[in-house]
Amino acid sequence: MLKKKHVHKPHYLPERIEDYIDADNPVRAIEAFVEALELEQLGFHGMTPKATGRPAYHPATMLKLYIYGYLNRIQTTRRLEREAGRNIELMWLLGRLKPDDKTISNFRRSNGKAIRKVCAEFVGLCRKLDLFSQALVAIDGSKFKASNNRDKNFTPAKLKRRMEEIEKSITRYLSRLDRVDDEAPTAEAQSGRGQDKIASLKEEVKRLKALEPEVLSAPDKQLSMSDPDARSMRCRGTGIVGYNVQTAVDAAHHLIVAHDVIKQNNDRSQLASMAIDARAQMGVEKLEVMADRGYYKGEEIKKCEDAGITTYLPKTRTSNNRAHGLYDRSAFRYMPSEDAYRCPAGETLMWRMTTQEKGLNLHRYWSSNCQSCKLKSKCTTGKERRVTRWEHEEVLERVERRLARDPQKMRVRCQTVEHPFGTIKHWMGATHFQMITLKHVKTEMSLHVLAYNMKRVMNILGVASLIEAIWALLQTIIGLLRSIYPHRGLC
Repeated sequence: MLKKKHVHKPHYLPERIEDYIDADNPVRAIEAFVEALELEQLGFHGMTPKATGRPAYHPATMLKLYIYGYLNRIQTTRRLEREAGRNIELMWLLGRLKPDDKTISNFRRSNGKAIRKVCAEFVGLCRKLDLFSQALVAIDGSKFKASNNRDKNFTPAKLKRRMEEIEKSITRYLSRLDRVDDEAPTAEAQSGRGQDKIASLKEEVKRLKALEPEVLSAPDKQLSMSDPDARSMRCRGTGIVGYNVQTAVDAAHHLIVAHDVIKQNNDRSQLASMAIDARAQMGVEKLEVMADRGYYKGEEIKKCEDAGITTYLPKTRTSNNRAHGLYDRSAFRYMPSEDAYRCPAGETLMWRMTTQEKGLNLHRYWSSNCQSCKLKSKCTTGKERRVTRWEHEEVLERVERRLARDPQKMRVRCQTVEHPFGTIKHWMGATHFQMITLKHVKTEMSLHVLAYNMKRVMNILGVASLIEAIWALLQTIIGLLRSIYPHRGLC
């Protein structure tokens, strides 16, 4: 019996890639945004091809590839290389060009500053679209994992603890060898395996002891083997080895207006720099900033007030007096006219001296009647209760009164700034950063922020409206340039 010959039926698919890309496809927004950028002014390498050799890929092509990748959770260079050869959207976006993974990796590594400027350019576009009308931002930090295993991060405490664990393991193996019955058939094999294990543990101790001088000589007594800039960070659970990512998020549309990546474990010194950067990016004179108590630092709050930035953040409670049943600092009322404090017993704590600690001028107040006071047992365990006041304490008091009048600000802060962190970490997956060293991690974070902001704006305005806004702004710029340089041909 003859087999029936299989006949291929014709597939009625569009003949052009253009027909696969709808008008509201996000890749069209990527195309419009990159084409509207002045890449040479932003500092991208390779804008002018060399006279000899094969022409390099244009920076616009590589930038489009990266923006598409981070928008679609494709962050590794090898995956981007594969997608460029099989993904119809990327074929349309790149004009069917297929750069290899080494070329893709080199572009991101050598154009870090320019990529970070592109992220700022999109924030500037959002400003021109009047998306920052409230002039209210929330600032917060979150720990992101670095490309460095916890077992390859060392501190003096970790080294000591690890060597103690190894010594216990060696002792345990030695005691087990002593109990091995020499007459047992497997005794010799067990003894050999035990000796090999002990030898490997002793080699590990030697390796850790060799690392100890390097750890102690580091500025912060910390050594990371894979990513030298990654640091051990305290967070919920067992902690991570990574970076502290700072963001300032717009309260109206949850857009990230400013961001930074630091190696410090805490946020205490970041309030002023993040607030001033956010104000510059938003292009406003007056700005309100919300933060949690981790940012509470007098000097930082003073810098914000001097810059015309209004802050809302709760005061850090560092005293344990209330837990011990004693009056805390809030029970003592300052009297500006007398430059003195009134205690719960009605006594006056007079100014006694001024000292300087860590560059701060601090005034000391106390009373001479503490010894005979009936409330002394509820006030202090010392000779007298002393109150310390910073020379700019009135700045902190204004913040406290401001937050008491509007406590809802802390709820708004939580609802504003937590969402972007959760979204970006979800996009990143289990391993947050692919690149190593602080410089490259900042570049990678800028790409994540750019992708997050673009997706937010596309959800707010729609893809078609965003493209129209980009081209309208571009035409406005061209018209302005034509008025300034009438004799130059501008298309």
